Amino acid sequence: MITIENLTKYYGNNRAVNNISFTINDNEILGFLGPNGAGKSTTMNMIAGFLPMTAGKVTIFGNDVSKEPVKAKKNLGYLPEIPPVYPDMRVREYLSFCAGLKRIPATKKSKEISRVMELLKITDVKDKLIKNLSKGYKQRVGFAQALLGNPKFLILDEPTVGLDPKQVAEVRSIIKELKKDHSVIFSSHILSEVSAVCDRVVIINKGDIKAIDTIENLEKQTGGSITLHIRIKGNRTAAADIIQNTEGVTEITKINAEGDNSYEFIAQLEGDGDAIKNNIMKELLNNNIQISDIFTDKPDLESVFVKLINSKTSGGMKELFDEYREDMIKAQTEEEENE
Repeated sequence: MITIENLTKYYGNNRAVNNISFTINDNEILGFLGPNGAGKSTTMNMIAGFLPMTAGKVTIFGNDVSKEPVKAKKNLGYLPEIPPVYPDMRVREYLSFCAGLKRIPATKKSKEISRVMELLKITDVKDKLIKNLSKGYKQRVGFAQALLGNPKFLILDEPTVGLDPKQVAEVRSIIKELKKDHSVIFSSHILSEVSAVCDRVVIINKGDIKAIDTIENLEKQTGGSITLHIRIKGNRTAAADIIQNTEGVTEITKINAEGDNSYEFIAQLEGDGDAIKNNIMKELLNNNIQISDIFTDKPDLESVFVKLINSKTSGGMKELFDEYREDMIKAQTEEEENE
């Protein structure tokens, strides 16, 4: 287990990280989220021992990063936001250099380098100068150095930046596989990516932690309206009355005619969406109304993120949300350019 206790960082009089604490469990992928300037990269740099902390303690599998840095870092692989690659070195040469820094035995070095190159699919560029690689390949070379030596704990700061959609999917798959033998903390501005791979998330803003939980629990705790879609065959009026009068339904927002006695209803729910949906289904079937399709749109991680920042930050919400949107647009633009 990795523990972060009362971690604090000041730059002069500016407090970047404010007394935060959380744990990363064995074989867990923890998502680390926040708008620009929230303190994500600063926190990751301190966990890795790359940046000294003003106060607090980081322990990696029992070793204090500040007091026992060599022992702690033996279990650590780190991919910073900007990959630490040397542009005038060839890919295999660079990985050999990194393997030496990690004190991988000479008898195992060649096999280990081949393993990480195959895993990140960079074997075909092993003899190329890093400066001649695309941004996506440079990112994968940086990821490969983090995996050298098969460390038990991985810190991945924006690991899919600059990758095309196919590469993003491949890296997601790799991260999921890593969970079998590793603990991972992973930051990203692409929230769908976090939802796809993370067991829990930490949401940070202005150096303070706003939430730590599973995505599912955060969605339940933050609440919000759930949209229910129902397609039925039968008496439209009777169906509308049943839906409208079910406890938890706040309103029916739209009724569409689908043809031959078929209709679609869209209702807003407050409360336990699954329970409300089941009650509606039961009453419709009891009244001989056929259900063609029924499903709910629940709050996603994006709405949870925005609501948490909004509810726990005094002012500045528009600026934070604008920053978040800009990050999303930038990431999407990079993906389109790579395509």
